[in-house]
Amino acid sequence: MTNLWFASALLPGGWAQGVRIGVADDGTIRSLAAGVACAAADERHGVALPGLPNLHSHAFQRGLAGLTERRGPAADSFWSWRELMYRFVERIGPEELEALSAFAFAEMLEAGFTHVGEFHYLHHDRGGVPYADPGELAARIAAAAAASGIGLTLLPTFYAHGGFGGAPPAPRQRRFVSDPAGFARLLEASRRVLGALPGARVGVAAHSLRAVTPAELRAVVGLAGGGVIHIHVAEQQREVEECIAWSGGRRPIEWLLAEERVDARWCLVHATHASDAELAGMAASGAVVGLCPSTEASLGDGIFPAAAFMSLAGRIGVGSDSNVRLDAAEELRLLEYSQRLSLRARNVLAQEEGRSTGAEVFAAALCGGAQALGIGAGLQPGASADIVSLADQDAALAERHDDELLDTFIFSGGRALIDCVWRGGRRVVSGGRHHERERLAARYVQALARLRA
Repeated sequence: MTNLWFASALLPGGWAQGVRIGVADDGTIRSLAAGVACAAADERHGVALPGLPNLHSHAFQRGLAGLTERRGPAADSFWSWRELMYRFVERIGPEELEALSAFAFAEMLEAGFTHVGEFHYLHHDRGGVPYADPGELAARIAAAAAASGIGLTLLPTFYAHGGFGGAPPAPRQRRFVSDPAGFARLLEASRRVLGALPGARVGVAAHSLRAVTPAELRAVVGLAGGGVIHIHVAEQQREVEECIAWSGGRRPIEWLLAEERVDARWCLVHATHASDAELAGMAASGAVVGLCPSTEASLGDGIFPAAAFMSLAGRIGVGSDSNVRLDAAEELRLLEYSQRLSLRARNVLAQEEGRSTGAEVFAAALCGGAQALGIGAGLQPGASADIVSLADQDAALAERHDDELLDTFIFSGGRALIDCVWRGGRRVVSGGRHHERERLAARYVQALARLRA
């Protein structure tokens, strides 16, 4: 057993000083003691935080970062960005997918995310031809997770249509589409592949209401077993309008809550354009709303009414989505700052007077993200040793204590304050850099060279 000693640590019951965490060979926390001195055999570190779950990622999109910031001939939007993304997808092969994903996962670990929900909808070969092994690309994502050391919840995603009412898919969507029988085979192959990856989980996802029929959605949900269920919903105002036209007057979240048994297994990704009634319905269901503030800002989606939702005891988590930026603290900062801009107020997501905003949003994202990915949360005996340490000697943390440490990390320092990261008890980041950064970065650069040739 390895003993890690921290000057202070955020535990489920709050902050504690002088914390020794005993990490077993299987990567779990075997023992935890607070108020103890650092022993000669202990590894000494500064501030310990539980690693945050990243509940929504499309890892391959990391290769697009910075390449979609040139305005087109007409009004730019999510829909025009999507066409650029489709062009990029057309050239990706298995080797490129693995290389892009592995580097993105390594950067996530450097950024304070220790477990990722990979919303996996790229299933077929170039041209839309299925691979002989339907789990080919799932295996590549699993290999990328193994190479980086990140925890993985794979979310094989059903995608069948180009719009509401069973509209045929567009030619550029052909690498995504399946029928229910084909998706069942893909899911079975994914479960087989992930069985060899320690700590991995497999859920299911429907891409969106516009990409599935009601019958297909029921089939996907039926394949979940006890696993988690994810879906994009109400990300764009156009999507809301098209759903109202298709359904005879119901909005996307309204339709979903009425037609499906949405419960704590579900993660509703974005839910940006939600009415008051829909907010209340989502909160009552126990589902998690998956918010991706950097991507939602990048794509001009809009601002989810998080303050109103959290006042109803609604559950949230955060994700990096398109991976245009990778910084767990920045996602939380943008979550709070978007509310400030919308409501013209400060410290909006702190639920009570005197409470730390950083502590509130961190706790919400930790618990909600863990629920959405089907994993445990927090530093406690029996849990996976997923730990992020902050460099307590950094001047940015001078004279900061307890929740002030979180507020400074989230609203001032960000990933620059991260020193070490352990995932499943194995240290994968030291001095803010992933141990395999150079090797994974080289593969990433080579993959991009092939994709842009």
